[in-house]
Amino acid sequence: MHSAASRLVLYVEDDRINIVLMEEVVRRLPGWRLECAEDGQQALDLLANDLPALPHLVLIDMNLPDMTGLTLLGRLRGDARWADLHCVALSADDQPEQIAAARAAGFADYWVKPIDVLRLAQALQNALPT
Repeated sequence: MHSAASRLVLYVEDDRINIVLMEEVVRRLPGWRLECAEDGQQALDLLANDLPALPHLVLIDMNLPDMTGLTLLGRLRGDARWADLHCVALSADDQPEQIAAARAAGFADYWVKPIDVLRLAQALQNALPT
């Protein structure tokens, strides 16, 4: 189980408003830290070079400017360093077939935007593997 003092979330999102919202939510969670990437390649670069440790949770927007969330997840799963990261998909698309495809690809969960701020902190806590 992860200690509350060491929880790192990587949020891969290109919409600045969504990033600001997530920053505000995570700022209120003691012991949590948020790192953001605005596209898939930046996320891969952060993981490879800049983060002091692997994140406990990776939140991935399904529609990034340079690749889809499914493509990014495939790149993560294809690299032994990141194959076991706990990844959650985020999208405004709430179609059952999209959610099923994301889960079938290996996402642990699928959160529909707009994210309910009141429930987000609890969802973050629940999303962490024990």
